[in-house]
Amino acid sequence: QVQLVESGGGSVQTGGSLRLSCSASGYTISGDWMAWFRQAPGKEREGVAAIWTEFGNTYYDDSVKGRFTISQDNAKNTVYLQMNSLKPEDTAMYYCAARANGGSWRRAATFQYWGQGTQVIVSS
Repeated sequence: QVQLVESGGGSVQTGGSLRLSCSASGYTISGDWMAWFRQAPGKEREGVAAIWTEFGNTYYDDSVKGRFTISQDNAKNTVYLQMNSLKPEDTAMYYCAARANGGSWRRAATFQYWGQGTQVIVSS
């Protein structure tokens, strides 16, 4: 049974940092796509960052480029999202996703496996 477990969310002030972790079990992250999505109340789930774990290629939404960094640790079977210079508009539930079906990493429908989410709140 595949499980993705996110951790690291919390409440910070504008300009602060958080590091989210996504630990996988029953699934090997290497050689696949993994991504971080977020969903704010009343909004659609949106992709913020993705990584092609075979070669470590990374991709970012323009809204987080230069502030967020996605990375992998194959030995720990874990993907991270380092979030710096946080803004109130980054407030959302953040989800880890894995196993892409060939579609765009930006689309939630592309991914087969999901974590339960971790809440990030950024106050001004």
